[in-house]
Amino acid sequence: MLSETRDLSAPRVARPRRYLMCPPAHFKVTYSINPWMDPAKPVDLPLALAQWEDLRDRYRALGHTVELLEPRPDLPDMVFAANGATVIDGRVLGARFAHPEREAEAAAHLDWFRAHGFTEIHEPSHINEGEGDFAVTASYLLAGRGFRSSPLSHDEAQEFFGRPVIGLDLVDPRYYHLDTALCVLDDSADEIMYYPDAFSPGSRAVLARLFPDAVIASAEDAGALGLNAVSDGLHVLLPQGAVGLFSPLRERGFVPVGMDLGELLKGGGSVKCCTQELRV
Repeated sequence: MLSETRDLSAPRVARPRRYLMCPPAHFKVTYSINPWMDPAKPVDLPLALAQWEDLRDRYRALGHTVELLEPRPDLPDMVFAANGATVIDGRVLGARFAHPEREAEAAAHLDWFRAHGFTEIHEPSHINEGEGDFAVTASYLLAGRGFRSSPLSHDEAQEFFGRPVIGLDLVDPRYYHLDTALCVLDDSADEIMYYPDAFSPGSRAVLARLFPDAVIASAEDAGALGLNAVSDGLHVLLPQGAVGLFSPLRERGFVPVGMDLGELLKGGGSVKCCTQELRV
């Protein structure tokens, strides 16, 4: 099934969203589990918190609901809340992290969901890092593999959500999660943007076939983590350094909103990494 074609004459519409975020109260880089992390580079914690608060406040100003996950001092990467679960139609697929440094985050997320009335919760058997490697479109659940999430997690997600899963192979370690190389722009019409060179030749061919009208990012914009972005169907919040993506987004009727999360980039994440969507 090819993705739906959007009526280009129809105006873009923002849909109110519900997000889960975690303040970077204990954020620091003391280990390296991706190429962006360098323990030799100190983190300015007050600046990281201010940048994160700007993102949170921007969501709320746009009419979205932001729920908060309590940070834990022994888990410095909890700020990257997107990795803790995937939620579709109120059903929660928990995470199982590839690295021991982040292992305990999975339980912290599931505790939050149980405390907030979510009842359909699946604790995974196979490694997946939540929305780091799962992206929800109208027709598919796109699923990254190659650096973190296990290919076996794709079958597990398909069985739990009852949605067709499209496996995509990541080949560049800088783009270790799907959400660093691909962003869903409109989840009602299967619109995405992505960086082709982050994927294997076969996966590039699949993306080109399923999403022939996708926005294609340059190496420079991908290198600014410009695809680690969040869209509400109208506004696209993305790293401000990805300047080459602003015009293509405007041409398609989106409103790009540049965000400065430079301190959090030291941990290998930006807008999307900080934002888990609660689809209920």
